[in-house]
Amino acid sequence: MPDPRQYASQLNQGHWFAALPAALSQSLLGMAQVQRLDAGQRLFRRGDKPSGLYAVVEGAVRVGAVSENGKEALLTLVEPPYWFGEISLFDGLPRTHDAFAESASTLLLLPQAELLALLERQPLYWRDFALLMSHKLRLAFITLEDMSLLPAAPRLARRLLLIAENYGESEPRRVLHLAQEQLALMLSLSRQTTNQILKELQAQGVVQLTYGEIEILDIERLRQLAS
Repeated sequence: MPDPRQYASQLNQGHWFAALPAALSQSLLGMAQVQRLDAGQRLFRRGDKPSGLYAVVEGAVRVGAVSENGKEALLTLVEPPYWFGEISLFDGLPRTHDAFAESASTLLLLPQAELLALLERQPLYWRDFALLMSHKLRLAFITLEDMSLLPAAPRLARRLLLIAENYGESEPRRVLHLAQEQLALMLSLSRQTTNQILKELQAQGVVQLTYGEIEILDIERLRQLAS
């Protein structure tokens, strides 16, 4: 099994992990377990007992839910170096959503019991994990506001910008491994509406569309359209 420490430099590309006290980041790498998932493999389902905190270091994980009638809600598609699962760390309650590997993926798991034992010994570290969760909560409020107030086109531009910036976790990237169907699910838009807006962005030279990918050509223009 690979040594989790080999992913330290990659994790440090994320703003949250890079800002941790050195003693804490070393402790987290020391307890981490490497998990590999095949494309489509389930990590956990809504209602599962909490297993700990995860970081994506290779591949991508989709987080969402499927209703009883088969309708899917896709909340987010997370890529390195994104951390998730912190809600159940705080309240100890079951998982709130489903998580599946979108592609062959590698994750680091910080086991729940070991993580809680560390926080029992060093309660000041709770603030660092609270910052992780408050960042997600802030984004959730922004997304809810966007869904209620923004027309489809600026809402789509803002979501593309968030994904390009890995939801505030890392520096912007140009190529998004994101199918149009997935983007439509995230925004609760039809596939047709999503495709129409993306084609308009492509005509303006803001993005380039290829199969399963969206390349950001002009991120400053995208920021203007998202404002």
